[in-house]
Amino acid sequence: MIHTTHSVRVRYAETDPMKYVYYGNYAEYFELGRVELFRTLGMSYDEIENQGIWLPVSEYKIKYLRPALYDQNLEIHTYLKKLPGVRIEFEYEIYNEEHIKITEASTTLFFLSSENNKIVKCPDFLMKLIEENWKPE
Repeated sequence: MIHTTHSVRVRYAETDPMKYVYYGNYAEYFELGRVELFRTLGMSYDEIENQGIWLPVSEYKIKYLRPALYDQNLEIHTYLKKLPGVRIEFEYEIYNEEHIKITEASTTLFFLSSENNKIVKCPDFLMKLIEENWKPE
């Protein structure tokens, strides 16, 4: 398993009139979690794309437990619990400043060759980084 955390403060523009984070903005928080997980492994999203691999999202599930509010500092936990094949699955938990879990989610992405638009298995350069950073649960 790989687990990373990243903090983000809720900006006013991300909220609705009740000062709750607008539901569509959570996808950006999860993208931030994924990007930072890859960066922690030693490779940026940009580097992955420069190697000829795109990672489109094929599935997105979310459960809202409590609202995130304007100006709260949120902690995004991102997990990789299964080794990837042609898909890579991320799980997320968001906690508020009181350390209360407010959101659970998951995304499934697949590896797509930018050269021929075909689905491919996780490239060796990325699998190597994942395996080097893998920790038993």
